[in-house]
Amino acid sequence: MDKGLQIELTSYERDVLWRGLRSVRSSIMLETRGPTNQDDLRRDGLLDEIQMLFQRLETTDPVSAAGV
Repeated sequence: MDKGLQIELTSYERDVLWRGLRSVRSSIMLETRGPTNQDDLRRDGLLDEIQMLFQRLETTDPVSAAGV
């Protein structure tokens, strides 16, 4: 069972998370893998999860740094 975690992020903190997710996404895209369909499915699943996180971060309104 997934439990949600709600945190407030400043614009800077959200940008840091975006940079980290981009790095992870690049790492997954560049990793060597076997030529099997299972490897492709695993990779695609991981990339989909990262894309969903990007979308969730994009739709959240960061807390202004002055309000923290």
